[in-house]
Amino acid sequence: MEHPLIGDLNDLTIEELSSKVSELQKKLSIASRSGNAHLCNQLRMAIESYNNKYQQKLQETQTKEFNDKIQIQ
Repeated sequence: MEHPLIGDLNDLTIEELSSKVSELQKKLSIASRSGNAHLCNQLRMAIESYNNKYQQKLQETQTKEFNDKIQIQ
């Protein structure tokens, strides 16, 4: 499930998305050690949102990269 309060992620680059996921993973680690289950759930949803956009942008980049090189007739 994606986080409902995260805004539009389309303007972020692949590197920014990756950096944000890493940052959120660190925060999730801290939250889980402190036993804050509600915060962990919120962080997991945010991580999923950023990961989904990261995968989408990565797929788009790879598709664009290979579209001009592979021609199937």
